[in-house]
Amino acid sequence: MPETLAALDFETLREIRTTAPETVLPRVRDRVRRPLLAEDGRLFIVAADHPARGALGVRDDPTAMADRYGLLARLVTALERPGVDGVLGTPDIIEDLALLGALEGKVVVGSMNRGGLKGARFEMDDRFTGYDVPGIVAAGIDFAKLLLRVNLGDFATAATIEASARAVDAAAAARVPIMLEPFLSRWANGAVQNDLSAEAVITSIAITAGLGNTSAYSWLKLPVVPEMERVMASTTLPTLLLGGDPSGSPDETYASWEAALALPGVRGLVVGRTLLYPPDGDVAGAVDTAAALVHG
Repeated sequence: MPETLAALDFETLREIRTTAPETVLPRVRDRVRRPLLAEDGRLFIVAADHPARGALGVRDDPTAMADRYGLLARLVTALERPGVDGVLGTPDIIEDLALLGALEGKVVVGSMNRGGLKGARFEMDDRFTGYDVPGIVAAGIDFAKLLLRVNLGDFATAATIEASARAVDAAAAARVPIMLEPFLSRWANGAVQNDLSAEAVITSIAITAGLGNTSAYSWLKLPVVPEMERVMASTTLPTLLLGGDPSGSPDETYASWEAALALPGVRGLVVGRTLLYPPDGDVAGAVDTAAALVHG
């Protein structure tokens, strides 16, 4: 647990949630704000919106993210490190962090559609069950984020695409930048699998960039895949790289991020489980390595 975080902080958090719920939203809204981008024009965001989709596993531990206090402690550790610009989460995570005082001077990204629960038969019907744009504006949140998995073999995809387009419109109308995370996906052995070929990622970008009445506030959140030069040549939208499911050695992962971060149009990283649950348990060390890749 970070030195600045103690059991007393969690006791206070629980007490506020129980006895003063009307003060929770103001703690998010009234935090110290900052410009979206750092002075170098880059952005490093720690992601923590996985639990709301029922995705609690990391590597071979299916419940790694289930301990909320452990997750919050890891997030506070990450947010205290120099070079970490902010956090991505659903309202419960964001509000917990605000009550712990961890969001002062940080960029906050609100996760929108978490209804496509991992492993559900309706997973492709990815409804907007988290933040909506009015809620993002009311909470003073800096950035919106949605996930768009395009499954050509599942009719539920159509409704998700339409809802995503409306979210892009709403964000643009409110002048809130929106982070779009696209994949081409398919059902395989009862589970949704994302196609991580360059061709699939490029196709998903083409579909996603065209959503809504304007792309002026649209950003992309993309996986690091082979032939990233081709991928980045397919879009003019500002792009952040996602960490994805942790696999391979940390050194291989960092090397792939470093190469992709050097490409035109790439503005930074949005990474969660890879850094919050590193194999050696050193959250601060993993975060510092990633921050150095983003900000130098």
